[in-house]
Amino acid sequence: MAFIAHERVQDYVDAVRSIEERGYTIKGIVIDGMKSLFSEFSAYKIQMCQYHMIQIVRRYLTLHPRLLAARELKALVDNIVNEDGPEFENKYRHWKSKWVEMLNRRSTLKSGKTQFTHRRLRSAMLSIDFYLPYLFTYQQPECDGMPNTNNKIEGTFTDLKKNLNNHSGMSKETRKRFISGFFLALGEI
Repeated sequence: MAFIAHERVQDYVDAVRSIEERGYTIKGIVIDGMKSLFSEFSAYKIQMCQYHMIQIVRRYLTLHPRLLAARELKALVDNIVNEDGPEFENKYRHWKSKWVEMLNRRSTLKSGKTQFTHRRLRSAMLSIDFYLPYLFTYQQPECDGMPNTNNKIEGTFTDLKKNLNNHSGMSKETRKRFISGFFLALGEI
């Protein structure tokens, strides 16, 4: 266990090294979207957390997008957990070809420069383009048992944060002991 102030790539590298030094074999890693981790851990099978992919797209498109293209893309991504890789990729390619003109539309600014008209929609699309090779790793035969999300550990951290918030007056050292005890108790379950 290590106590860190902020998530950094080096913290993840140290954690993976520590796990391997204890004799474990890491078959794959589920990542929540920190792009630099994908190149850092390229030697491993990487699964992009599908829940985080949904959240990334929602941030760009909102919960209730007005554009039909955005509504279609959001619906496609919202259903990602029920799809298999090739099926999703075909639907996504079809969506891109259907809306290619809209996606490439540019607007002229007062300065005379141009920019893409639907920048947030394009950003959502570009995010999917980046993460697509990692969205269905868990479906590969050699990745049997790999989860498609990191929700289990995220839920554990949510429980920890709730417990810490209920005891907000603790000193830094007491918080560390509390956290250690929390994880020790989990290990006994």
